Amino acid sequence: MAILVVTGTGTEIGKTIVTAAVAAASAKRRVAVLKPAQTGLAPGEPGDAAEVVRLAGGHVTAVELARFPEPLAPGTAARRAGMAPVRPFEIVEAARKLATEHDLVLVEGAGGLLVRYDDEGSTLADAARLMAAPVLVVAPAGLGTLNATALTTEALRTRGLTCLGVVVGSMPAEPDLASRCNMEDLPVSAGAPLLGAVPAGAGALAPADFRACARSWLAPELGGNRRCG
Repeated sequence: MAILVVTGTGTEIGKTIVTAAVAAASAKRRVAVLKPAQTGLAPGEPGDAAEVVRLAGGHVTAVELARFPEPLAPGTAARRAGMAPVRPFEIVEAARKLATEHDLVLVEGAGGLLVRYDDEGSTLADAARLMAAPVLVVAPAGLGTLNATALTTEALRTRGLTCLGVVVGSMPAEPDLASRCNMEDLPVSAGAPLLGAVPAGAGALAPADFRACARSWLAPELGGNRRCG
């Protein structure tokens, strides 16, 4: 698993924090995080890849291929900025180059799996298919997540892609009934194992505390020691 693609069922559900947790749990390995398209930030502002490095530690290399100023889907943001979009082959080339120098490359997408990266409709799924890379799906805990997760994993299967598993990106400290039930039902809806749950607010922890806790949030398949049933 030299390259792992991290996607989600939507935006603002904890993809970056989960990516950081996986990187932190791999502290004894050389890790790179690749963000193909960062949107909604001005030049010089720290982006998602930089946040992974901040939380996970200095063993992580951060690479960002493109940055677009408006907080929109990458293809739309590129078009509105008059900038060249990020193409799947560029993601593949960058990830494979990083894989020659690192033990693990985490490719963090923008938004969900089928968000468009260009006007031709290219998606993160296209890049994952070209790399034959497994995909980790980040999902929210609460009501509605079963359907969104099932749709995402079905889209992976129809494209011949492997879903490594699902991680809940922001688990409430006091989960409601839906969130508790979803922890049991997510593997069934996804047709893939539940590989962890990152607590809500984990990104606000001091980096040292984040690194100390990361393995307890993740299953052994992601370098952790959590037993996810």
